[in-house]
Amino acid sequence: MSRPRSLTGRPVVITGAASGIGRALATRLSALGSPVALADVDEAGLKATASGLRGPVLTRVLDVRDAADQLRFAGEVRAWLPAPLAAVFNNAGVAVTSTVLDAVPEDDDWLHDINFRGVVHGTRAFLPILAEQGEGAIVNTSSVFGLAGMPYQSAYCAAKFAVRGFTESLRHELRGTGVRAITVHPGGITTNIARNARMRRDPEGRGRTKDEMAAQFEAMTMTSPERAAEIIHTGVDRGKARILVGPDAHLFDALTRVTPTHYHAVLSRLQNRMRARQTEAVK
Repeated sequence: MSRPRSLTGRPVVITGAASGIGRALATRLSALGSPVALADVDEAGLKATASGLRGPVLTRVLDVRDAADQLRFAGEVRAWLPAPLAAVFNNAGVAVTSTVLDAVPEDDDWLHDINFRGVVHGTRAFLPILAEQGEGAIVNTSSVFGLAGMPYQSAYCAAKFAVRGFTESLRHELRGTGVRAITVHPGGITTNIARNARMRRDPEGRGRTKDEMAAQFEAMTMTSPERAAEIIHTGVDRGKARILVGPDAHLFDALTRVTPTHYHAVLSRLQNRMRARQTEAVK
């Protein structure tokens, strides 16, 4: 099987482009000559991303929960395209932290509408363009939490597992069409997702604020958005169907294979050791 054409210099669509991995992908691919169509609900962040790009760019304030508006955006992109579309990165995402017992249904619905249904809407909106071309890639962002279930992340894990299943099903449907479906599983990336998460109370009952929990998450992350964008770009170019982003993603993948029902106990021990080292380093 031959390697697919490189993304470099070819048009791409990126949602969640106002910050984090989305912004880093836009910056990287634009610098390599790709025209980029960018969307995000955060208008100010979207403008900030676009202002740092030197090549052709189309921006669109978009709530990925709105299936009809995703279709309108796809129509705008179709009219704007200077060349065949190389890839669509369905990347927008949010987080909720809660126990299942204390979960607020409205918070879970908000997350599922963005993290899963937003991916589905984006796929359905842009897939016809790629199918007509007979080439290109749908690149859907899952997570390491789409590989392993984690406490206090039931809504997030459910959505990311759903993205994984949806994309893998799509991949098999597209065999022989020239269009690829790719799942991305980032580990801990240094972004604002934890600070923008919905959290009603500390799920462990330790009285931590959302900012304190976000700071703890950020101290544990292993990969910058720029490095994540590089890994994703390289993985798409190499024809990978599944892209693991960061050393922790590879660890999660290995543990869920080796010990599918006890991986959390192993991860907890590793996490406690890392926290202890961080505490010692501060002293």
